[in-house]
Amino acid sequence: MPPLPNKEFKKLVPKLREKDFYKSQEPRRISWPEYNLNQIEDAYETLRFIDNEVNKTEYMILIGQNGRPLTDPKILAKAILICEALNFTERNAQGWIKIIGPCVGIKKELDDRTIGEAYGRPEVLFILKQVFDKTKTSDGILCGDGSGLETTRKQNYESHKSSKEYMTSIVDSREVVQSFDISGQHENKAMHSLIKSVEGNSLRLDAGFIDRSLVKEMKELGIKSYIFPKKNTLLDSQGNYAWTQMYLELLRDTMQWLKEYHKRSHSESFHSAFKRKYGIITKRNPIPQLNQVTARIILHNRSRIRYFSRLDK
Repeated sequence: MPPLPNKEFKKLVPKLREKDFYKSQEPRRISWPEYNLNQIEDAYETLRFIDNEVNKTEYMILIGQNGRPLTDPKILAKAILICEALNFTERNAQGWIKIIGPCVGIKKELDDRTIGEAYGRPEVLFILKQVFDKTKTSDGILCGDGSGLETTRKQNYESHKSSKEYMTSIVDSREVVQSFDISGQHENKAMHSLIKSVEGNSLRLDAGFIDRSLVKEMKELGIKSYIFPKKNTLLDSQGNYAWTQMYLELLRDTMQWLKEYHKRSHSESFHSAFKRKYGIITKRNPIPQLNQVTARIILHNRSRIRYFSRLDK
């Protein structure tokens, strides 16, 4: 077997980070009248989506300790989705759901305590998980990344990287979330689990995910990998064909490889938009946090899928 071109590869990697290596692009223009009309229509469609999709989930009637039936978890799931869509606190939601509730099938009054406790209900999480799984779609062009989740306005991600509030996600090129993890585990370890629950042809990751075993797993799942190399990254002649093939393609056709890799910016755009639109994570315990993040991702996915469906018309 001829020697691998590691010297040429090591010379190439530093150039990939140079500013003049890429051509600049003009920003896209925004039509503000169309944008405003879209926001008005989106409010109605959001409520209709919440009602329709939650009603499709499995129904459970639970009995409380005093023998009385607990509030229907479907109603609570709808209340949580309304809260996250409109950035309501539980106290604000108590009043607004009296007005908005009938639009999504909530015919009973919910006090702020009931809404707050709904975030901690596992059966509500079960319903939201069904909605997430059934409403997402994929174009097969996947991107992955990790990001800290703010729990206070004073928090700065750069100085709180050890925070447990951390999300690793995989999105497609439309920024529709395919899978996510907020368990607090390291993003590289989380990615090993996430790739097993997505459908796609290729996956783009930054240099923080340099991992030969991850590339091998992706190859076995039929997912082509694009992982940005580090300066000390070498081609592997020890049987890891997927790893060597990935970086030989970078060496042979650098610009085409980078064109594919830089679609990964969609994952960064998702995290930025997600935190900017929905704000800080207000829940502290694991189940309430997962309910809150899941509800927000459901709403985010609905918005992105709606946007691209309108472009196709």
